[in-house]
Order: sequence, then C-alpha cells, then structure tokens
Amino acid sequence: MSTATATFAAGCFWGVEAAFRQIPGVLEVTSGYTGGHAANPTYRDVCTGRTGHAEAVQITYDPQQVSYERLLDAFWKIHDPTTPNRQGPDVGTQYRSAILTQDAGQQRLAEESRANEQRNRKAPIVTEITAASEFYPAEEYHQRYFEKNGAACHISL
Repeated sequence: MSTATATFAAGCFWGVEAAFRQIPGVLEVTSGYTGGHAANPTYRDVCTGRTGHAEAVQITYDPQQVSYERLLDAFWKIHDPTTPNRQGPDVGTQYRSAILTQDAGQQRLAEESRANEQRNRKAPIVTEITAASEFYPAEEYHQRYFEKNGAACHISL
C-alpha cells in the first residue's frame, strides 16, 4: 500500500484532528506546528504568536481509498476560511487557515479548490496555500485530544 501526506491548518488542531480521523482512508492524523521559523516549538511557544507557526494537522492517507480532493472538501467544511487568524474564540496567527502542499499536484488542486470554494462564499477566503515546511508534532497530550477528553473545537464531518 502506498500512502500520501496532506497538511492543513484550520484553527485549534484538536477538532481538526478529530474531524479528519472520521474519513475512511485516513490512516493517521498528527497534531502539530508548522509554517514558522522556530525549531522544535512547544505549545507554550506557539501560543505566544512569536514562532510564526500555525497549529496544524499532518494526515497520512491511502490515496486508493480517499482522494486529496476529498480531504480538501473536508477542510473547507470544518472551519471558517474567511476569518484571518481566528477560528471561533481562538485568535492569533497560530489559528490561521492554511493548506501546506507537499508537491506541485497538491498545489494545483488546492488552488482550484480554493477558487471553487470562493464562488460559494460572499466574504473573501483568506486561506494561504504554501509549500509544506518542517512539521513538528505537538506534545503527546494534544494527540487524539477529543478521544481522551471528549471535547473538541470544531464540528465533526
């Protein structure tokens, strides 16, 4: 079996992780930090807003079971991509909306998806689409947070 990787930032990673775990074909979802300049950041570091990192999830999936386009569709449904640096009560650059692409194919699909999604929205989409950079897994207590604690930030799919 071959696998692929997708990386998304859509606010608080607890709910994002829980939502993507529900999709058949998604093999693993890891909460973490990416898109910034600080090496090996901690949650406390990222919460300052000074690392440049966003809370994000890195998804390992089986492309024979779920397409990247399906993951993009889920991404648009689980957060508000029209609010810069904010999701619900969480405010700061670490809560920005971003698609971090692994290759040119994902870049093209992400841009097409954003353009299609914009046609269905009145407010401008602020989601950034950039090449993925180093991904730092969050501390263990953040992994599978919803399963461990029964609460998450976003609605399920």
